[in-house]
Amino acid sequence: MEIIGDANMKISARNQLKGKVKKITDGAVNSEVVIELPGGQEVVAIITKESAKKLGLSVGKPAYAIIKASSVMLGVD
Repeated sequence: MEIIGDANMKISARNQLKGKVKKITDGAVNSEVVIELPGGQEVVAIITKESAKKLGLSVGKPAYAIIKASSVMLGVD
């Protein structure tokens, strides 16, 4: 695998949530990856199986959920 960039690369997305991979569920083409944050909350991402493989994802491995969105919806009870 070719590595592009720098190990200390910075990105523009402000929402960078560090956690650990809790669960990976592989489908035919995509993988559902659950990242558990330090407070116990979970973030779920759907990525290609190829991307999961290239990232070397495995349960227990540290990982970041990086969120870049032009709009965020809020709700209240």
